[in-house]
Amino acid sequence: MGNLNVAVVGATGLADKIGKKGTVTDMTFYEVKEGSDSITLIEPSKYPDKLQSLFYATEMAEFCILVVDKIDSFLGETIVMVDSQKMDKGWIVLRNYIQPEQLTPLIAGTSLEHYEFVEENHVDMRLALIAMAKAENRKAGDGTCGSCPVDSHFNVKGVGTVVLGSVADGWFRKHDKMTVWPLGKQVTLKSIQKHDIDCDDGVKGDHVGLALRDIESDELDRGFVCSTDPGIKMSDSYHGKVQYNKYWKNAVKEGMMLHVGHWMQILPVRVVLAGADKDSEVTFELDGKMIHKSGDKGVLMYYDGGKLRVIGTITFP
Repeated sequence: MGNLNVAVVGATGLADKIGKKGTVTDMTFYEVKEGSDSITLIEPSKYPDKLQSLFYATEMAEFCILVVDKIDSFLGETIVMVDSQKMDKGWIVLRNYIQPEQLTPLIAGTSLEHYEFVEENHVDMRLALIAMAKAENRKAGDGTCGSCPVDSHFNVKGVGTVVLGSVADGWFRKHDKMTVWPLGKQVTLKSIQKHDIDCDDGVKGDHVGLALRDIESDELDRGFVCSTDPGIKMSDSYHGKVQYNKYWKNAVKEGMMLHVGHWMQILPVRVVLAGADKDSEVTFELDGKMIHKSGDKGVLMYYDGGKLRVIGTITFP
């Protein structure tokens, strides 16, 4: 069973030509199925009004389609977000007679630099994406050591608590004991579904529905993490350097209120200590506990940043 999660960013009106519309929140999901293989297309439907929408869509995907119908500040911000997420596999679709040479300077030196320019042929694109999904052929290894951040959660009559999300790391199996972070509560994974098909395991990149025993839906929230990984950590502060994107002009300053995103969690951040230049170390206080593994990166955002609200990244210890 292969699956591919695709962020479709930039101009709208492409994902609905390739897949069937599904769940709509601050993202819109579109699905394509062929046998046991599937594609999940994720469109940030609340962007540019909500930067969070763009963060979540790119965070959940491993392949990106950038649709360009005009060159403006929102395109620039989208490129910076995709680059901050280190998404190095993708396509670029050009509209309105925009030429590749107009875009090349904007993506030079970013993770989009080697994206393929493709024609907007929806049938060919669907076939190519399905071929990529088939090639994924993800399989669980021995034991269990995986994490699934919660995107949404609800109660299903006769089933109980169900969470939806994409497996961010590793793998897990039906009947595993999982810990729900930040609660630290142990639950049992009753069943796993991928695109409404019952499965025995969930592997990194799979878009899954997990039925959980021993927890109620109203105990959960978006950004919580269901995990069998003993390496999960929680941090309410950060000390280190910021990896600024090349378009961000000035170092952050003490007293600024920022946001940091990782997996499906976005937390407010207060800058407690900062130096005069962008090479200085900083100290942040987080409004809550960030769930992560050692070495994971978080995307740093400044909602009041005007035309560019993505600052760069930090690396959690």
